[in-house]
Amino acid sequence: MISELYKSMLSDKSVIRELNEYANDVSAELGPENIFDFSLGNPSVPVPQAFNDRVIELLNTQSSMAVHGYSPSLGIPSVREKIAASLRRRFGLPYTADDIFMTSGAAGALAHAFRLVTSPGDTILTFAPFFPEYRPYVNLSSGAQLRVVPARTSDFQINFDALEEMLTADVQAVLVNTPNNPSGAVYSAQTLRQLADILTAKEKQFGHEIWLISDEPYREIVFDGGETPYVSCFYPRTISCYSYSKSLSLPGERIGYVAVNPHSGVSGLLVNMCGQISRGIGHNCPSSVIQLAVADVCDLTADLSVYETNMNILYDGLTKLGFEIVRPGGTFYMFPKAPEADATAFSKKALKYGLVLVPSDSFGVPGYFRIAYCTDTDKVVRSLDAFERLMKAEY
Repeated sequence: MISELYKSMLSDKSVIRELNEYANDVSAELGPENIFDFSLGNPSVPVPQAFNDRVIELLNTQSSMAVHGYSPSLGIPSVREKIAASLRRRFGLPYTADDIFMTSGAAGALAHAFRLVTSPGDTILTFAPFFPEYRPYVNLSSGAQLRVVPARTSDFQINFDALEEMLTADVQAVLVNTPNNPSGAVYSAQTLRQLADILTAKEKQFGHEIWLISDEPYREIVFDGGETPYVSCFYPRTISCYSYSKSLSLPGERIGYVAVNPHSGVSGLLVNMCGQISRGIGHNCPSSVIQLAVADVCDLTADLSVYETNMNILYDGLTKLGFEIVRPGGTFYMFPKAPEADATAFSKKALKYGLVLVPSDSFGVPGYFRIAYCTDTDKVVRSLDAFERLMKAEY
């Protein structure tokens, strides 16, 4: 018999993917120049040339086994060491290769992290607004269930009053995403310190560990000359889940890692457990050549400045049109409040003007919409006219 669980999920497909498919369908009808597709967070800036050069060099100089053969279960040792060294330099924590597990992007990292620290019946908490795929990521993992702490919409930092109420004894892990998809909020050091203090106090109250899982693929996309506070610096039982998809514009290569905080005291154990988890989910190591190439450019980024340029254009233009927006501190997303309570109805109206926007219901905050502005700046500028026509005609 076919699986009724996965069959039932066909009626609950990703809204983001469906909207992106719609944009592709109508592009031929209206002309691509008249479609402003802000649906999918697909990086638009070129990969650093150093990455391409390194891939070519590896293919030309290394043996077929080295670049095309299976890597070890935990990842290539030299790659894990180079990533650990980068984290040591950047964040001051004593990572070694034993603390690093190579994955197929941040999604692969999260898949392992959830299974590392939960059992059937456990709860993982996350904070609205949140990436909608967290629900299947968690609920189809080890029998754990995701619960969502309501948003603090004034600034999209953590709603600590709600967290205190929802952080019950069944919670084994808390999942954070900073810089945040979809709001663009960057959790401040004060926010992370307060979160760490609460988790530490609750551990003592409940008599068991609580793990902090940090989903951080947007870590390097920060605006106004700022930096993202590194979550692991605030709490010893942190599992960092990283991807080079955004920092290096490598989403199709599916390369990332799990980094278990060495101060946890069990980082080596958890990394070795990741190899066993892979046996159960068919993960089986990312590409060898991509591992080797990314290790030599792991301190680099693509030219990410276009995202800040696009953000400023949209923020200034949309606030002038009357939209309420918490100014993003990073990522390439913006989360304005819709001019009507029904964000889906608003997004449907926007389609008539070629604007492909994602309504906020699936992000856990009604009445907003997400703009993914990882696109050409010229298209961002021209979209303001479409937004103006939308507002004048419909509101």
